[in-house]
Amino acid sequence: MKVLVIGGGIAGTATALGLHKAGFDVSVFEAHPDTAEDIGAFLTLASDGMRALAQLGAIDAVTPVGFPLTSLRLLDSEGTEVARRPLGEADDPALRYRCLLRGALNAALQGETLRRGIPLRHGVRLESVTDGPDGITARFADGTTATGDLLIGADGLHSTVRRLLQPGIRPQYAGQRVYYGYTGAAAGPGPGPAGAITMVRGSATAFGYAVSPAGETYWFARVGGDPLPAGAPAAPPAVLREQLLPLLRKDSTPAAGLVEACDEAIMVTNATEVPLGIPWHTGRALLIGDAAHAASPATGQGASMALEDAVVLAKALRDLPEPETASAAYERHRRPRVEHNTTVSGGLSRGTGTPSRPAPGKDRAAGPDERLIRQLAWDTPLSAVPPEPY
Repeated sequence: MKVLVIGGGIAGTATALGLHKAGFDVSVFEAHPDTAEDIGAFLTLASDGMRALAQLGAIDAVTPVGFPLTSLRLLDSEGTEVARRPLGEADDPALRYRCLLRGALNAALQGETLRRGIPLRHGVRLESVTDGPDGITARFADGTTATGDLLIGADGLHSTVRRLLQPGIRPQYAGQRVYYGYTGAAAGPGPGPAGAITMVRGSATAFGYAVSPAGETYWFARVGGDPLPAGAPAAPPAVLREQLLPLLRKDSTPAAGLVEACDEAIMVTNATEVPLGIPWHTGRALLIGDAAHAASPATGQGASMALEDAVVLAKALRDLPEPETASAAYERHRRPRVEHNTTVSGGLSRGTGTPSRPAPGKDRAAGPDERLIRQLAWDTPLSAVPPEPY
């Protein structure tokens, strides 16, 4: 089977690694002209995401570009620590949560893709898709084409593949703007223990931060209100800082000091999600990762969900006789989990509360998710693991 993967980000490269491991002829097409290492904010990979990377054989490619997180702290609006607990599978160094730059993760996975001899073309922007009886053809803006047996749309929140196949479906605002920033070590020691991610229940914001081994603090703030206007130019960092500080100064927490000490490295984006229940596959085309089920970033699970998708899809295509059957199995196994995460994350962003069951990856009091471990285990057939009813 020849597979075309549209999108060379986290979902696309992970999917290519999984399909290559399963023995397929796979090629990746990325619109950005290079690795996009300088694009985007930071993210966390949960233990489940790290487990997926391990099944893809990509742990060694990723761990050098981030730092581990082993505990979660919660501060109230007075800056008092009210809770602390282990985070994910903290006892296993390979499966610890990791904090890293999105662009650095992109570059690491693209490097691993090329190392394995998987073709990856940069600077090719998809314009159209034609699904015929003998294959599916992608046509790019530079006039080139590629034809395969299956086309996978791994091109993110604003997926061109999704737009071409389902033009009526649009991402929607999830109720918050999210600010990201980096405060350098020169500003002073990080306000918290090593290896911890600290969440702050502010009176006007949800704030979180983690301190790298080099002393740099990675922070975010989620703020309710109207969305950023579509197409508006990016505001200068000084303007973004002044938008945040009055909200953060209402509380006695480290948040205001971290933002005050941040100079140029601030960005803001809308928390956005893809509506629940959209079709994930049509004919020979299939959506994966954020293209299929983007959630607001409130639960911090987006990248991990994409990595899980990649493993499950590769196993489905490996184990089942034809793409339509495999696509249906992939969707059956993945949709309950990812849409539960979208619901929980959207509830946090909108301030409407959450379902009684926590977000995937956030509750490890009872230990790892054994069903998910079996679902991701490369040598366990997907048919041996019933889909989880979230």
